Amino acid sequence: MIEPTTGPAADSLALARQVAAVLEEHKASDIVLLDLRPEGLIADFFVIASGSSARQLRALSEHIQEGARQQAGRRIMLHREGEATSGWILLDYGAVIVHLFLPEQRAYYDLESLWEPATQLLLKIQ
Repeated sequence: MIEPTTGPAADSLALARQVAAVLEEHKASDIVLLDLRPEGLIADFFVIASGSSARQLRALSEHIQEGARQQAGRRIMLHREGEATSGWILLDYGAVIVHLFLPEQRAYYDLESLWEPATQLLLKIQ
């Protein structure tokens, strides 16, 4: 697939990659970047990652939000759901949706299987 170099699709891909980089930097595990553009129903990309504890989920969420604010100063989160103590946090940036899970909740919801037709642009297992 040829990646766009300008426009909204390139912008959302840049944000998705930035989120994945922040997650990697802060030791999230099982980081997956799914390209949903062919389906085009919910978002352009899902970024899915696991944390080892509620404390780490909270910290990952904060690092992502800070990084998104710093990127050109124009990233506004549209919606946030879940709490670290529940084992799942969702950060909605419109074209990019971030799912942070504890391992048990990630296995239960199994988003990768649910969105199996999506292309995995990144798969990092720690």
